[in-house]
Amino acid sequence: MLALKWLATTTLIVGTGVNALGYYPLGPLLLAAGGLMWLAVAIQWGDTALITTNAVMSAVGIFGLIAAHWG
Repeated sequence: MLALKWLATTTLIVGTGVNALGYYPLGPLLLAAGGLMWLAVAIQWGDTALITTNAVMSAVGIFGLIAAHWG
């Protein structure tokens, strides 16, 4: 889990930078991927706060991408 935690963290940091530079849809895709990785870590840890945060953030990002392209 340690490697996944750091990969997820790195993905979120890079995704935030890419998003700030306005690269769409790459920024939101990276943020959703990082959130899903952190969700997997949170589930393994049984941390309800992290599970809730990352599940909601990932879902909002994914639904936002879907709405932007097919809504």
